[in-house]
Amino acid sequence: MKFGQVSNPEEVDFTIPKDHPDTKRVLEKSNAKTFEVRVGCAKWNKTDLKNFYPKGTKDELAYYTSQFNCIELNATFYRPFPTKQFEKWNETTPADFRFFPKFGQSISHFRRLKDVDELVDDTVSRFSLLQEKLGMPFLQMHNNFAPKDFDRVKAFADHWQFDMPLAMEFRHTDWYNDKDVSSELYALLEKNKITNVLVDTAGRRDLMHMRLTTPTAFVRWVGANVPDSDRKRLDEWVERIAAWKKAGLQRLFFFVHQNIEKESPLLSAYFIEKLNKRIGTELQIPRTLVPPAEDKPPAAAKAKPKPKAPPKVKSKTKQPAKKKPKQPRGKT
Repeated sequence: MKFGQVSNPEEVDFTIPKDHPDTKRVLEKSNAKTFEVRVGCAKWNKTDLKNFYPKGTKDELAYYTSQFNCIELNATFYRPFPTKQFEKWNETTPADFRFFPKFGQSISHFRRLKDVDELVDDTVSRFSLLQEKLGMPFLQMHNNFAPKDFDRVKAFADHWQFDMPLAMEFRHTDWYNDKDVSSELYALLEKNKITNVLVDTAGRRDLMHMRLTTPTAFVRWVGANVPDSDRKRLDEWVERIAAWKKAGLQRLFFFVHQNIEKESPLLSAYFIEKLNKRIGTELQIPRTLVPPAEDKPPAAAKAKPKPKAPPKVKSKTKQPAKKKPKQPRGKT
């Protein structure tokens, strides 16, 4: 995911901000008795998921679902899939697997929530074919969708009457840097039980609003391809999630991306292992071709070869042969 990519991630302050004051209130009233945790990637193809698929893997989705319990289904953003495809996904994946499909760009980017009732109805009917495999669909608004169109958001949220959970992601910075606007948005989402997506990416720290509007944390985490920093960021998320769980969090949906896809499965495995140890979850740790917590040792320094003795140079000039001195002849 290129969104939020910067040229100097090592200079970014990735510290997770303090919780919004109303997050505590939302969690306290949840009365959580169970805790659902799902961690996954955004894609399942071999091209993007490096160091993951064993050699010879043909059915990528089948292998992916044997290692992860969910997928952020970004493909549905770019085009509508036929009903048979949703039925096939439902029929060929494990019972506990969940899909988190994104609403199409025709709704969020082209029509920008205007006159979208028919499109929404059609999308919801297709998503519903996933049946119990459907997680929480989400709607990601365009970067330039600003608060001036708040009336469209209100109409959409107030008319969401489907028996289906929903999450929404807003990227224009004015949703967050104006306190009155953000307060109105959060109140609308909370009233309609719509989850407020959190995006953790290098170049858009303003999206770390830390305001939960439901007892669900929907986190889209983007690695910056700085191995040590990325792992420290995940460590900090583990601590925040532990605090939220203690406060009443019911569900965690955590999706791992990278600006340049190199090790999303590896980072996911690292995060799951840390989370299991910290809060007692028992999520399967995905098998990767490189161990998740292993730091590659530096290459051993090669011993310097001993300098070879210079070759003996044979002189091309022939030395004259020494003549034996003549012996004097004795007289007889």
